[in-house]
Amino acid sequence: MRIIRVGSRESKLAVIQSELVMEAIRAKHPEITLELVTMKTTGDKILDRTLDQIGGKGLFVKELDAALLDGRVDLTVHSCKDLPMEVDPAIPLAGFSKREDPRDVLVLPQGVAELDPAKPIGCASARRTVQLNALFPEMKVAPVRGNVLTRLRKLDEGQFSALVLAAAGLKRLGLEGRITRYFTVEEMIPAAGQGIMALQTRAGEDLSYLTGVVDGEGTLCAAAERAFVKRLDGGCSSPIAAHARLEGDTITLMGLYVNEAGKVFRQSTSGPRDQGEALAEQLADQMKEAQA
Repeated sequence: MRIIRVGSRESKLAVIQSELVMEAIRAKHPEITLELVTMKTTGDKILDRTLDQIGGKGLFVKELDAALLDGRVDLTVHSCKDLPMEVDPAIPLAGFSKREDPRDVLVLPQGVAELDPAKPIGCASARRTVQLNALFPEMKVAPVRGNVLTRLRKLDEGQFSALVLAAAGLKRLGLEGRITRYFTVEEMIPAAGQGIMALQTRAGEDLSYLTGVVDGEGTLCAAAERAFVKRLDGGCSSPIAAHARLEGDTITLMGLYVNEAGKVFRQSTSGPRDQGEALAEQLADQMKEAQA
């Protein structure tokens, strides 16, 4: 009997996402035994500073990567938007899931109907901050760390007038009812890979058991979005956003890039769906040239 040990961060959302992947594997491969192995990552432990101050997105995957490399787990499940752009070839990405709602949302404190200008909007990324400043120029924006439930507790305790969170996470946690407003992907371009789960394994492994999990459209979109960010050398601290949409044989990619002077550039491109990564790189190059 084959046993697959699935590695996950120990937050409630990460566990739910890993369980979704495990359910999909069981549905297609009931002969496989699955075990969930959870761990706290460095990014989960250090909550008093923003990610760019402590080393970026890799802090959410470092311990999981180590567990894959030394054989403690066989598969790790990540929120695609938390993955660094550079991946160790010894533990390649095995594919991406079907996409949940990619949009960002505004969440007000329970029982509150409008923004309180005396308190900041809490958000955890430079990408969101830049776009919030344009949408709500009269409001202050302040960093907030912690998992989704921790952030919601801080909101309801009165520390913030609102939060901006990913719709996908709230829906997977069964907290869709907390959403006050959905931002369109044009108003607030999402993070690369938002709403998509990324699967990582050791090189050379038999991956046939992932047939029920890996989604063709999710993989095409994630690959294009990640190519755009990678071309712009975008890490977690860089205000960069990318969102791809598939319609028939066409892929459309929207990108956001902020240069060192703080000027915001938005642009989009379309082309054949199987050329998403090349189109993304071309778009990134055009946006770099426009700000040069």
